[in-house]
Amino acid sequence: MNKVTVVIPNYNGIQYIAGCLDSILSGSMVPEIIVVDNGSDDGSFELVRDQYGDKVTLLRLKTNTGFCHAVNSGIHITRTKYVCLLNNDTTVDRDCVKNLYTAIAQSGRIFSVQAKMLSMKDPKVIDDAGDLYCALGWAFARGKAMSANLFNEPAEIFSACAGAAIYRMKAFEKIGYFDERHFCYLEDVDIGFRARIYGYRNLYEPSAIVYHAGSASSGSTYNEFKELMTSGNNWYLLWKNLPGFWYGLNYPLIKLGVRIKQKYFDRKGLGEAYRNGLERGKYLIRRSKYEDGMRKLESPEKGTIFEEAGISFDDEEEKPLVHPLYISGKVPFSPLHLFNYFAVQSELWANTVRRLRE
Repeated sequence: MNKVTVVIPNYNGIQYIAGCLDSILSGSMVPEIIVVDNGSDDGSFELVRDQYGDKVTLLRLKTNTGFCHAVNSGIHITRTKYVCLLNNDTTVDRDCVKNLYTAIAQSGRIFSVQAKMLSMKDPKVIDDAGDLYCALGWAFARGKAMSANLFNEPAEIFSACAGAAIYRMKAFEKIGYFDERHFCYLEDVDIGFRARIYGYRNLYEPSAIVYHAGSASSGSTYNEFKELMTSGNNWYLLWKNLPGFWYGLNYPLIKLGVRIKQKYFDRKGLGEAYRNGLERGKYLIRRSKYEDGMRKLESPEKGTIFEEAGISFDDEEEKPLVHPLYISGKVPFSPLHLFNYFAVQSELWANTVRRLRE
């Protein structure tokens, strides 16, 4: 019986999806595979259905619901102890799934283990060796664009990049799933943050190797949509994961981080997208406070994915009525997690120093 399921969210990935599936199916440990198609219209859904229909479970969503809803959909039909999330623009090394499984099975306190992500264009270069987060409110990929030989040792990381990582299914029941208010971007930092609050660990395993094309869905490293989503999601995840005292403690550095980012994106011509993203983040916080209040009154309301994520449409375009599977809201403070908050805070400060030195 398989102990691992690989969930692959696919949106218009016809250029990569066959290579991704072939590499998994030829591995030393072949897992269950679920492909969640996010309303693709490029023929990739038909390709998977016709060529891999007897080897994978194919779930088709009626529209592009974002990364979070897609992976939650796959996770909710997973029946194994562990689930591996993999971007459609990746290929995996023969022993990747086996080595991820071996790493996470070491301890019940491990929530996630990330693979060693290499650039598909230049495999000698790191794409992501684990995600870090700092008190400036910046998330950054450990080892980005550096030599792969510098990251050959296992390590503790702040959070795992959800493009190539394995997760403990049982932990989702405790900490929640991917928050669909994020839609896409930083949802993996958010869930890794939550896992740390609850006392779980996130690890990096260099023997599990994944080759990543990068930016296949969004189209480029920097673009208006990405900055709109990222800046809003960042503002939201800081508010919901930090209790009031800790948020106040970090606020001066958070504001400094916002000012630096604003100037950076102004120079790239994306300043307006960044500012609009911050306003979107404020909307997500208001939405979360409203929903939390309604739950306390035992009168919860259920918005659509696009309403919850603060994504606007043209007046003439009808919003698809797709409801989220999971939204997290403010993480409740517990004295039982006090030590974990201190550990996270020390890491936020240490990563700030590390980032500024880089």
